[in-house]
Amino acid sequence: MSKVDILKSDGAKAGSVDLDDSIFGIEPNVPVMHQVVNGQLAAKRSGTHNTKTRAEVRGGGAKPWKQKGTGRARAGSSRMPHWRGGGVAMGPKPRDYSQKTPKKMKRLALFSALSDRAASGNILIVDSWDFEAPSTKAAQNALKAIGATGKILLVINADDANTQKSFRNLEDVHVLPIGQLNVFDILVSDFVIFTKDNLPTISQSKSENDEEAA
Repeated sequence: MSKVDILKSDGAKAGSVDLDDSIFGIEPNVPVMHQVVNGQLAAKRSGTHNTKTRAEVRGGGAKPWKQKGTGRARAGSSRMPHWRGGGVAMGPKPRDYSQKTPKKMKRLALFSALSDRAASGNILIVDSWDFEAPSTKAAQNALKAIGATGKILLVINADDANTQKSFRNLEDVHVLPIGQLNVFDILVSDFVIFTKDNLPTISQSKSENDEEAA
């Protein structure tokens, strides 16, 4: 197991912790991560796009001109797809873009993404944030103290309101409850920051899977 320093919000060391190799020490599976991220992005699509066919466009009931004798090509409707104001041929219709991704694949992709960040030394562990009241300035100073730069994924406990309010106005910081940790947000971040009490372990992961199965 690889050791990572536990940092206080002022940058001082508060000990160390062993990262679980089954989560932070595996060989990243790039194809699986790619497939899971594609599934995530597909699920975000609303799928409400809609174009009208020639049957749905208003008008066009009367034949534009008589069949013969005009010298022009015959036409039965002014709402044909190649006419201005006509319907759209084979255009997009409302649909569901979501994909079914197996739970084991999601889990492998999540562990692969965390392992990739851990291998780069971009997993940071903070003892606790301990904001007595929401403060964006204090949050900014804390990030500088622990050496977190670039795009940051801050993983917090769902009930930690002061931390969430302190970091939410920082442009390059994405605050996420531990229960919503996902592959896409990890991969688009330079640093992933956990607290000591929400650092993922394999025992927690197994218990969560057991609860979902029940």
